[in-house]
Amino acid sequence: MKKLVISAVSLRWVAVYRRNLLVWRKLATQSMLANIADPLIMFVAFGYGIGRLVNEVDGVPYIAFLAGGAVLMSTAMAASFESLYSAFSRMHVQRTWESLLNAPLELDDVFLAEWLWAASKGIFSGVAIVAVAWALGLSRHWSLLTVIPVVCLTGLCFAALGLCFNALARGYDFFAYYFTLILTPMTFLSGVYYPVSMLPDWLGAIGRALPLAAAVDLARPLALGQVPDEPVRGAAILLGYTVGALWLARTLTHRRFAT
Repeated sequence: MKKLVISAVSLRWVAVYRRNLLVWRKLATQSMLANIADPLIMFVAFGYGIGRLVNEVDGVPYIAFLAGGAVLMSTAMAASFESLYSAFSRMHVQRTWESLLNAPLELDDVFLAEWLWAASKGIFSGVAIVAVAWALGLSRHWSLLTVIPVVCLTGLCFAALGLCFNALARGYDFFAYYFTLILTPMTFLSGVYYPVSMLPDWLGAIGRALPLAAAVDLARPLALGQVPDEPVRGAAILLGYTVGALWLARTLTHRRFAT
């Protein structure tokens, strides 16, 4: 069994990140169109459909309320998909990671590049929805731009969470547990579709402790031209999950490659 070696931080990961970017560029148009089409479908189905039944939530039109949560939900989904299915394909199925390690690279270089690339895919998706929200006139506040840093932190957080499960997976079917038992319930508990305050007290307490809820609590007021109630708390929760998940994902990844 190989020893777990902590490599020094370097810029070698940039080459791996660039490799992923160049591969993605071949499908960039289709990918970006999908990122725009998905929120449009959501806004039409939920915003305009349910919005006719629920005119306002917390004093704002339902479709505008939905937009603030949809930005972060799409970011989390895109980052999770990339850090699970795509990263697993490169790591286990295609064995791209093993090929890269034959170059003057350390496992940490590949791992860091995968984390940042998965986060980037989530950020692309979140920014696309911000653009759609602006184009539809759901928010024309200058503070809509301040949602983007929250999108970036959310992408980094869920990319790290996804890599934890990527390191444990033995097949694609394993990821169904993450999406079905963790990510989907988190979406419904985090205030994406309705305020967390509408949940029972015990369930609301769980929801408010989740990273997606912290992101939504930060982004939704900003999208509506307001100031978040507890910005420090929300940022601290997101940072805490990001740092903790990144440490765990790195540890599990090294353990997998050490066997």
